Amino acid sequence: MFEAQQKSTGTTYTITVALLVVAFILIPTLLIVSRPFGYGSISLAIACSGLCVILAWELWHKFSRLSITSIAIQKGSAK
Repeated sequence: MFEAQQKSTGTTYTITVALLVVAFILIPTLLIVSRPFGYGSISLAIACSGLCVILAWELWHKFSRLSITSIAIQKGSAK
C-alpha cells in the first residue's frame, strides 16, 4: 500500500487534535462545572491550556515535517 519511503499520516495528527480539544473545550468546561474559587485554579487552568496548545503546536510541526519529507523523497525519486 505504501512505498518504503512513504509514511501514513492519517493518525499522526490525532494527538494534536486531542491536545487542542483538551485545551479549548475540556479545561474551560471543567472550570465552569467545578465553579473554582480563587485565582489559583484559574491560573492553573490557563497554564494547562497553554501547555496543551504548545505541545499540539510542536507535534504538528514534527508531523508536518515528516509528511513533507516523504513527499519530497517521492518526487525526487520519480525524476
